[in-house]
Amino acid sequence: MSPKSTNPTHPHGIAELCADGSRLYAAALSSGRIARDEVKPAPCLLEFALLHPDPDDANWLRPVPPSIVLAQQLQPLEREIQDRRRLSVDLTDTFQPFLAISAQQPAATHAITVLEGIDRIHAALDVAIAEARTEVLTVQPGGSRPEHILSQALKRSKPLIERGISVRTLYQHTVRHSQSTFAYMEGMAGAKVEIRTLEELIERLIICDSTVAFIPAQDDRQVALELRHPGLVQYLIRVFEQLWQRAVPLMEEVPYESTPEGITGVQRSIAKLLIEGHVDEAIARRLGMNVRTCRAHIAKLAAALGSGSRAQLGYLIAQAGILDRDR
Repeated sequence: MSPKSTNPTHPHGIAELCADGSRLYAAALSSGRIARDEVKPAPCLLEFALLHPDPDDANWLRPVPPSIVLAQQLQPLEREIQDRRRLSVDLTDTFQPFLAISAQQPAATHAITVLEGIDRIHAALDVAIAEARTEVLTVQPGGSRPEHILSQALKRSKPLIERGISVRTLYQHTVRHSQSTFAYMEGMAGAKVEIRTLEELIERLIICDSTVAFIPAQDDRQVALELRHPGLVQYLIRVFEQLWQRAVPLMEEVPYESTPEGITGVQRSIAKLLIEGHVDEAIARRLGMNVRTCRAHIAKLAAALGSGSRAQLGYLIAQAGILDRDR
């Protein structure tokens, strides 16, 4: 690793000398020395020991020959390479007996692999995405994403874009109120990327080609399942395609129509979940909104139907028949 400059105005390593540093070092080599005042624009030359004080005159600096600098910089790198080679030999020696045993057994298919911890999950995702050749499908439930999450998504998608692989993503309608989502789309401009939205989605899902799928195994998303059984992957692809057909492209308006009572599509979705017995927190999570927004919709729903209590609201929803109407 090349050392980094400690000077905040020169935050580069020796392998990326600034323009002033390159120019002044070359001048010092040509003339054999350089005035100390001249190198003020490039403190990195002293920090990286490319110049040293002239023993005869403190006002001057002399250049260190580039052959010596190069040897000093290459020595730790060569040592690291040797260490890595020794490690690879040690690893091969360690696992060779196990490889011999494994070779005698029938080939096993790792249909389901449990991934514990965010780092291991991300590592497995990165491998699957690197191996993708045709298409990546993703389902991302919940509301709008923070900018740093979308930045990570953009970074992970770049290799796919560069290889011409298509990406189809399903979000919930609530992301339509997020400027960061549209900024993310602009960053993907020209790529084979499509985004559609639905009112309600199943849990998170990522599918690479027809080969591997990832689903969460716990609510805290600290454990995931990597699925490579062809039947399971094909089943999840069919689920995705059914959701995709019902979804609305991000750049198109959602075809919501209010009922005569003034009840919106969002409120009908909330009404359906209320009838099913879900609490406010669960409804908010499934529809990708915060609890406060969810409760505001419930209040509007109650006002539209003339409900005075939560228990009465369920009865009035059923009596009004609003869940039987087409959206």
